[in-house]
Amino acid sequence: MYSTSDFKKGLKILIDDQPYTIVDFQHVKPGKGNQFTRTKMKNMLTGSNLEKTFKSGEKFGVPDVMTRDCQYLYQDENGFNFMDKENYNQHNLHPDDVGDAANYLIENLDVTLMFFNDRAIGVDVPNSVKLKVTETDPGLKGNTVTGATKPATLETGLVVHVPLHINEGDTLKIDTRTGEYVERANN
Repeated sequence: MYSTSDFKKGLKILIDDQPYTIVDFQHVKPGKGNQFTRTKMKNMLTGSNLEKTFKSGEKFGVPDVMTRDCQYLYQDENGFNFMDKENYNQHNLHPDDVGDAANYLIENLDVTLMFFNDRAIGVDVPNSVKLKVTETDPGLKGNTVTGATKPATLETGLVVHVPLHINEGDTLKIDTRTGEYVERANN
């Protein structure tokens, strides 16, 4: 069981038999009255957001959320397909369950799938991935002092802003938490 004092970003709790992830929270101690916690949560099954206020000390169940190391295989008309690295079972996730992680999925990428009651409900990608630039304006040498950027389309379709010296075919390291360019990676 979790209490409001255990809240932190990313904590998974059970409310009305539904698993939620805490997105943001704030402990409030008013001058008069009891303490309470304002919470923003995301439903792990539906993806809907919920804002709720809890009294200090309220208890919450721990959802039966398991994680498994998997490998991304491919995308087809049914969704995204992953293979469990331990028992080689394949799991299919609907694009809504994958969410923004779809911008970083390339074949053979190692990911973590989340399961609730033996059903795949989401995917966690590594903190950074290496993606190839498929389309951008030609690079300009010597134009690195100004910090100017240009848009670049990556192999997954994600568009990021990169320095002017980046060319098509370059491999870039992208931070999956922010979706921003980190550095040019060695091929």
